[in-house]
Amino acid sequence: MRPMMDSVDEKIIQLLQKNARTSIKDIASQVFLSSPAVTARIDRLEKIGIIRGYHAQIDPEALGYRIKAFVNLEMEPSKKTEFYAYIENVPNVIECNCVTGDYAMLLQVEFWNTNELDHFVNELQRFGKTKTQIVFSTSVEHRNLPIRNPEEKAAAFA
Repeated sequence: MRPMMDSVDEKIIQLLQKNARTSIKDIASQVFLSSPAVTARIDRLEKIGIIRGYHAQIDPEALGYRIKAFVNLEMEPSKKTEFYAYIENVPNVIECNCVTGDYAMLLQVEFWNTNELDHFVNELQRFGKTKTQIVFSTSVEHRNLPIRNPEEKAAAFA
């Protein structure tokens, strides 16, 4: 169940999603509250786990990562503990999800070249069968979540 938030909390979240470096003073002026009131709201949103952190958005290609790929891994459940310990220490894994369907895991990875990706996939195959998809282009980058109250959400799916 979603914790209680009002329209001011929602606006604060939208502003921080757009730019996490927005000053408290600027947020306060946009939500018509004092800076201490905004700070208290942000602290509460952090405490209840809605705001989990603040991150810089980096362009992987600018750092030399030319290969973005998704790797599906079919794996026996008995290997999960060993797999999780391994994958936690691979910095090129951007995201790892346990999923439904033919494969157990879906990984998003970034590498400098196909040789590095090939080496990683070969190592990964000790856990099971893989299927790799190299990304040619991305039409929608990671984007912010829409903030909607439960009534709006229900109406959107009606």
